[in-house]
Amino acid sequence: MVTAIVMIRTDKSTIPETAERIAGLEGVSAVYSVTGGWDLVAMVKLREYDQLADTIADQLSKVPGIQDTETMLAFRTYSQADLGEGWSLGFEG
Repeated sequence: MVTAIVMIRTDKSTIPETAERIAGLEGVSAVYSVTGGWDLVAMVKLREYDQLADTIADQLSKVPGIQDTETMLAFRTYSQADLGEGWSLGFEG
């Protein structure tokens, strides 16, 4: 399994619509609205490295409203609990 973390800058007036379009793409497991220099972060999980070009370059980056992206590949997940806590930012659900 290959995991890519994609930071996304969007047209500010269409963040929710852009996030919903991205979330509907095959391989996108979650889309987060975030603070800082980026507007959205998408988690992409694919079986094969070769699928990244199709999913990220050919589909995700062409979603209307996206202005810029930066993609990082994950080397390793240390534990499911740590991963969940890192994204929750201390809020309990």
